[in-house]
Amino acid sequence: MVNLSVCIEMFWLDETDPAAKVRNVKESGIGAYEFWAWSNKDVDAVAEAQAETGLACAGHLLEPPFALTARETEQALVEGVSKSAAIAERLGSPGMIVTTGNILADEAWDITLRRVVRRLKVLSAVAADHGLKIYLEPLNPVVDHHGYWLTTMAQAADIVAEVDLPALTILYDIYHQQITEGNLISNLRTYLPLIGHIHTAGVPGRHELADNEIDYRAVFKAIDESDYAGYVGLEFRPSLTEAEALAQAVRIAEQAV
Repeated sequence: MVNLSVCIEMFWLDETDPAAKVRNVKESGIGAYEFWAWSNKDVDAVAEAQAETGLACAGHLLEPPFALTARETEQALVEGVSKSAAIAERLGSPGMIVTTGNILADEAWDITLRRVVRRLKVLSAVAADHGLKIYLEPLNPVVDHHGYWLTTMAQAADIVAEVDLPALTILYDIYHQQITEGNLISNLRTYLPLIGHIHTAGVPGRHELADNEIDYRAVFKAIDESDYAGYVGLEFRPSLTEAEALAQAVRIAEQAV
């Protein structure tokens, strides 16, 4: 069965305490959680809740959310990866999520690519020093992230190959990739050696994994049959109660085995 993780940013929206959300994940029976920003959280309290519940932290963002495509100085990037790596080590997280930022309208793709590759080499080297992975995430530019620079798995795979450091992997967000290019299971199998983390949500709407255009039983079966050993994050907005939505995701994962 796939190793599920709950993105606490998308669940229990009336609850403002991240540590309480970690405890809620424990009640769902799922063994891991993840989140976006760490700078707006009491990391000590989150770590205490994690120790209390025995959950694993599957990952979080690299902060500050520095756009890899931007022309600004890289000093903030270097400082950010070191600080974020310290948080990951504190929580036992295997890696950090990195997004690229948007297209620069006045700059050719290849010029931006050179900057992105250079910066990912820095990030990946620092991450490796801490025993961590970088999860580079393509996003959909159609519904959620208009103007985003990195959109397809092929683009991400080319960048990983050029950086050529084992710490750099791809975050395969099934929701985003269904909107951008589809071909989900074939791409999963093609790029599996490069995938370090997976995210899920239903399309359209970014809700539960059942009753949408993606057959998550088939997707989870393909993951189960592969050598993928990372987490599969539940990063959706529940239209059911949180307990019902998470129980449904667990059932789909169980039925895929």
